[in-house]
Amino acid sequence: MESSTTISLLDLVAPFCFIVSWVGYTYFAKHKAKTTNCIARCLHQHRIHWMHELIGREVRVGEAALLANLERNIAFFASTTLLVLAGVLTLFAQVERLEAVIASIPFAAEPNHALVQVKLGMLTFIFIMAFFQFTWSMRQYGFLNVMVGAAPVDKDGKNENLRRYAKQMATVQDQATHSYNYGLRSYYFSMAALCWFFHPIAFIAASIFVVITLYRREFKSKAVIAITKGQELLKQERADKYS
Repeated sequence: MESSTTISLLDLVAPFCFIVSWVGYTYFAKHKAKTTNCIARCLHQHRIHWMHELIGREVRVGEAALLANLERNIAFFASTTLLVLAGVLTLFAQVERLEAVIASIPFAAEPNHALVQVKLGMLTFIFIMAFFQFTWSMRQYGFLNVMVGAAPVDKDGKNENLRRYAKQMATVQDQATHSYNYGLRSYYFSMAALCWFFHPIAFIAASIFVVITLYRREFKSKAVIAITKGQELLKQERADKYS
């Protein structure tokens, strides 16, 4: 089967829109979270409350179990990413068969041999980025475990040094969660990148759809509302406790 040898203007514009969507949303979400209640902002406050409570406990088996559960979730995605990468790399040896599959799909753009390899290369890069983010998140959770193990007990909650230490532990966990979130975001945008194999217009539309989905979930979902209200309640509880 002979594939097309020309690259359309849409095939040049589509990856540009994809990159702008991904980078633009990452920049937007990072800066908007500083002034607007969202999952990242409110959960960070919950982590601060958690670490303050941890300082006051002698037995921390519950915290160890919770942190281990979080690490298992990240380890699952890290190992899954390697499997996905292996599958994508295998497709480089099956480009002709992949082109035949694409050509058999109704309304799909005519495949271009070189462009199909570029598309596979983009997917490879996305999942490599995801793997780095997940493994860095795992390492940071390891750092947090060390800090938890080193944390002294402050039953009264009046030791200012330990309260600052608790906040630093929450910061390390927050950074680990950001890395995990970036890895998950890579998976979201990889779904958009798959649409490029079908048609560049579908690729552009999917990129925009992913941005809208992420925004609604991180800033406008019912979970955000509940977490925000929970944060306010915990803040009031801590104010009453130490007043």
